[in-house]
Amino acid sequence: MGLTDQDVRYVAELAHLELTPDEMRKFLPQLDSILQYMRKLNALDTAHVDAMAQVIYPAEENPALRLDQTRKSFSQDEALGDAPEPGDGCFKVPRVIERE
Repeated sequence: MGLTDQDVRYVAELAHLELTPDEMRKFLPQLDSILQYMRKLNALDTAHVDAMAQVIYPAEENPALRLDQTRKSFSQDEALGDAPEPGDGCFKVPRVIERE
């Protein structure tokens, strides 16, 4: 089953993207080929494949990079000290995504 323009519009909306008609024509076959590849992967029998925690080097099941210990942290005033525009004890940032 291939993708439709409506499917691509739906995915673009989920990603907060506005696609032009040219972009729709460009991305539809690309998204469709990704989904076809995922269908091939889903068809593989992985029942006898051991789960891998780390693919780069052998390690324990849950390796930690450092000890989990408490340490001194910044106070709220120190953290906000260099903020360009602090407000109500938080960092104020400009709105990035505006939805109607």
